Amino acid sequence: MEGLLELPWIFLLIAAFAGGAFGAAIGALPAFIFTGLMVIAGEAGGLQGVTGEVAFGPVFGPHISFAGGAAAAAYAAKKGYMTSGFDFHESKNIGYALGPKTDVLVVGGLFGIVGLVITQFSANYSLPWDPIAVAVVLSALVHRLAFGYRIVGEVSGSGILDMSPFETGAKKKSDTGTVSDVVKEATDRPAVEPWLPHQYKWGEVAFLGLIVGVLGAFIALETGSPFLAFGISAASLLFLNLGVEKIPVTHHMTLPASTIALAVTATEGGALSGLGDTSAIVIGGAFGILCALFGELFQRVFYAHGDTHWDPPAAAITFGTFVIALFYFAGIVGTGVWVPGTTP
Repeated sequence: MEGLLELPWIFLLIAAFAGGAFGAAIGALPAFIFTGLMVIAGEAGGLQGVTGEVAFGPVFGPHISFAGGAAAAAYAAKKGYMTSGFDFHESKNIGYALGPKTDVLVVGGLFGIVGLVITQFSANYSLPWDPIAVAVVLSALVHRLAFGYRIVGEVSGSGILDMSPFETGAKKKSDTGTVSDVVKEATDRPAVEPWLPHQYKWGEVAFLGLIVGVLGAFIALETGSPFLAFGISAASLLFLNLGVEKIPVTHHMTLPASTIALAVTATEGGALSGLGDTSAIVIGGAFGILCALFGELFQRVFYAHGDTHWDPPAAAITFGTFVIALFYFAGIVGTGVWVPGTTP
């Protein structure tokens, strides 16, 4: 990220347009899988340029390629281009490659620029959260507004957090005020559409967060990299994209867990600084739980009732890194490792 801040704006804008368009062409999820693969290559090979400028830059940065692909899917679904037979609204099918259709690629490219601008603004002002993750979150809000989708959607069941209509097989009653009927009749869609039908129960999500948080912390402590476990989590989604059932999504658990583990074992002054590895992986597990549950809360509010993909992991990473920043400001840790505004 630091290297990108030094590059000319026109250079970055052109590259971001191309990155967003490419993300639309191959699909948002495949683009993000490449993010994970490039992070593994960069971190394992000691190639910081690969991590910073390729994995997190205009080529495969999630704020550009993933967000561009998600926005392009929202546009393509509204235009009636997507007929994949996806169980939920077609615009949520982020594993679908949209191909070389010019208007779709232009939308992806423009939202690549949106993601770049948000990220650069956040990074330039050292706002205390992951600048890439927050750009993914805000880009999704922009594409919902830009293409006429409701911000939350039609709430079914006993309240916005209720997933029981999905479990009972209830269908949507109407799509008034949305664009859902363009690609799928209302009665063909579940009343509630959980982000991951195999990963939404509070207890299971929390326990997964604990396990993955411990592993993320362990990887960070053994390698010194706050990003390698994130890369592994992201790359594992290849199997989800290929149709392997019940593959968990975990990158929003591993990244905050890895970061906090390195923060509490650092020597910089803080109430929890200088802790041993065992304490660090326990705290990493706790952060895994925290971010897993926040991601689930976010999906129940902004994904399950809506008509486009609004990424729960990006929201959870934004939240988790903000908590780490709060720990730094409160003197609990002496460094936020890589989180903007938290380095001594």
